[in-house]
Amino acid sequence: MIDMPCVILCGGKSSRMKEDKTLLPFFNSNSLAQFQYDRLKLHFKNIYISSKTNKFNFINEKNLILDENKEIFSPILALDTIFKKINNRKIFIITVDSPFVTIESIKELIKNSVDVDVCVAKTEDKVHNLCGVFDSNISITIQSMLRDDIHKINYLIKQNKFKIIEFTNHNEFMNINNPEDYKKSLSYINKIYNSN
Repeated sequence: MIDMPCVILCGGKSSRMKEDKTLLPFFNSNSLAQFQYDRLKLHFKNIYISSKTNKFNFINEKNLILDENKEIFSPILALDTIFKKINNRKIFIITVDSPFVTIESIKELIKNSVDVDVCVAKTEDKVHNLCGVFDSNISITIQSMLRDDIHKINYLIKQNKFKIIEFTNHNEFMNINNPEDYKKSLSYINKIYNSN
């Protein structure tokens, strides 16, 4: 079991999906959030969900980290709340809408995160800013960004000691942002499980 805590980000707006994607049915689960939670809890000793509200019926309240700020949708604000709850630790962060990232890739990111504050994944020309290891040291940068009303995750990464790890399987880092992505992801997951 991985000793590092894992937090699944579920507090986004889902504006491109036009409905809350965290609650969309996914493969053999009632929701995308439950699918991501159930698959990762097999590998992490401590796993949490970060969200604006408690909209999930499958987790214990102690595993839920509710954003302090309900009005502004920003991963920076989510990270701020997460680090207040889990301090002095490195944390593996992943978004709910990337359900195909393998445990092997997650372990690779963790292994490479030892000497840096942030270690995130990259495929081809895209950096996956919210798939990686974040050290609570970066709380200082987060506080200063919030004071200046800066909410760009890329800015946060660049202000700290970071490492970007390249992966070759683009599908593994597929994001489910809109109805087309959702359709594609359902067909992809059926292919994965039917070929095993």
